[in-house]
Amino acid sequence: MKRAALLKKIKAEAKQLEIVWVLDREGGRHTVYLLGGARIPIPRHVEIDDNLAEQIFKECEPELGERWWKR
Repeated sequence: MKRAALLKKIKAEAKQLEIVWVLDREGGRHTVYLLGGARIPIPRHVEIDDNLAEQIFKECEPELGERWWKR
């Protein structure tokens, strides 16, 4: 999955649920975003492995709901 597509998917769901999705900081190898009260690190690779993308989506579950990316 492309990094841009992953970010777009999270941003769209957060906007729909009216949850804050903002850039927190740039780390060494990751960009860290705030999703409501959770910190979500996103690697700066152009292409993100599907398994890693699913792990990132699971990190978003407390804010966006269980298996939100499958809806």
